[in-house]
Amino acid sequence: MNVQSKPEKLIRGATGDWEVVIGLEVHAQVSSKSKLFSGASTEFGAEPNSHVSLVDAAMPGMLPVINAECVAQAIRTGLGLKAKINLKSVFDRKNYFYPDLPQGYQISQYKSPVVGEGEVVVDLEDGGTATVGIERVHLEQDAGKSVHDRHPTMSYVDLNRSGVALMEIVSKPDLRSAEEAKAYVAKLRSILRYLGTCDGNMEQGSLRADVNVSVRKPGEPFGTRCEIKNVNSIRFIGQAIDYEARRQIEIIEDGGKIEQETRLFDPNKGVTRSMRSKEEAHDYRYFPDPDLLPLEVTADYVAALARELPELPDDKKTRFVRDFALSAYDAGVLVAERETAEYFETVARGRDAKVAANWVINDLFGRLNKEGKDIGASPVSAERLGALLDLIADGTISGKIAKDLFEILWTEEGDPRAIVEARGMKQVTDLGAIEKVIDEIIAKNPDKVADAKTNPKAIGWFVGQVMKSSGGKASPQAVNDVLKKKLGL
Repeated sequence: MNVQSKPEKLIRGATGDWEVVIGLEVHAQVSSKSKLFSGASTEFGAEPNSHVSLVDAAMPGMLPVINAECVAQAIRTGLGLKAKINLKSVFDRKNYFYPDLPQGYQISQYKSPVVGEGEVVVDLEDGGTATVGIERVHLEQDAGKSVHDRHPTMSYVDLNRSGVALMEIVSKPDLRSAEEAKAYVAKLRSILRYLGTCDGNMEQGSLRADVNVSVRKPGEPFGTRCEIKNVNSIRFIGQAIDYEARRQIEIIEDGGKIEQETRLFDPNKGVTRSMRSKEEAHDYRYFPDPDLLPLEVTADYVAALARELPELPDDKKTRFVRDFALSAYDAGVLVAERETAEYFETVARGRDAKVAANWVINDLFGRLNKEGKDIGASPVSAERLGALLDLIADGTISGKIAKDLFEILWTEEGDPRAIVEARGMKQVTDLGAIEKVIDEIIAKNPDKVADAKTNPKAIGWFVGQVMKSSGGKASPQAVNDVLKKKLGL
C-alpha cells in the first residue's frame, strides 16, 4: 500500500519537501504466568537469575515445550487486529551471539508466523483516522539482560527474562509522521490491554518498539531505512523519528548516502547514534527448529477464542456514540483505557451520559493528571461520583456546590449524601428565603434595576450577588425565576 502524505505532514528541507516513511516492529510481552518453552515464572522484579529453568539456561539435552496459553494469547491478539490466523505455523532458529542469549540462537518464527495480515485504525489529532496495515504477528522468546553498570571491568547477565514469550507485531510502512506513529502505538497498546494479552507497561519493558525510518521525495520509491532499536516510551518514539528523519534529510541534501544500519535513541540528548550495520535475514541463518513440530490449531479452536473476546475499543467507541449520544472525541477519550471505559459506564448507568462524560473527562481526569495517578488509584469511586451526580439531578446541590463536594470526596471517605447533610451543603430552594435576599439587593441598587430592564443580560449581576449572599447555596434556577418576576422580565 503506497500511502501519500498530506502536505502538512511533509518536512521542509533545503531542497524542498521530504516525506518520512515509518514502519514499527512492536515487541509485546505475552501476559502469561510462565515462559514460552519452560515453566519458569515471568514475574517482573525478582532477584537476578531466580526465574531460570534448565531450558532457559540452555543446559545440554533440555528440550523446549510450547506453552499453549502463549499460543492462545497470540491468536487473541491476531483476532483483535482483524488479522488472518494461520492454522499452521513453524518455529525457527534465528542464530546470533549475545552474552545474554544462552542458546546462541533465538526460537522465533520467520516464513510461517502464527498471525498474518491485519489492520489497526488510528484516531488522529485533527479528527481524522489512518488505517495502518499489520504485516504479521509472530511468537518468539526474549533474550536475557546484560547489566553494565554494576562493576568497573565486568558485565553481569540476568536470565530472568530469557525465554519469556514475546509477540512481535510488524506494521507495514504506512505511517507518515511521528504523531501518527505515536497514535498507532497508543492504539495498539490499548487493544492489547483490552484483550489482556499484554499489560503494555513500557517502563518495565513489556512493550517496546523497533522503529524503521526512511525519507524520500513525495512520490518517489522508498529510501534506505535505518532501524532504531528498543524504544520504550511513546514520547521517545516521536522524538526518535523526528530526529532521525532530519538527520537523513541533511545527509542526502549534503550529497551523502544513507547506510542501512541499526541505531539507538539517546533520550537524554534526543539523538540517535549508530550501533551496528543492519543484518539481513540471511545473516541470521534461519532454519526450522528441529526440537519443535509445526504448530497446528483448528478452525474450531480459533472460533472458540473469538467468541470469548471482550468488546474492543473501536466497537465500544461506536456504542458510546450511539447509545450515550457522545461526541466521537469524548467517546474516544473514554475508551482509550479499558478501566476508564468501565468507570464511565458505571457513572453513566441510569443517568445523563453527557453530564457523566463531562465530569469524568474534565474533573476526574484533570485531578488524576495533576496528581500523576491512573484511574485505578482514584480516591473517588465510580459509585461515589454517580451519587454526586444524583445530588445535582434531584436539586439537592448546585453545580458550584458539586465542585466543592468533589474536592471533599477526594480526601474523605463517606457517602456523598451524608456529607452534604452533615456539612449543611444543601442548596436553598425556599422561595421565601430567596425572595428576601433579592428584595434587599434590588432596594440597594436602583441603577442596576434600571439597567436590567433595558438590558436583560444584566440579570447576571443580580444572580451573582444572590449566590454570593447565600454562600453559593441558593438554587440558580430558583434565583433566576424570582429575579425575572421581580424585575418584570
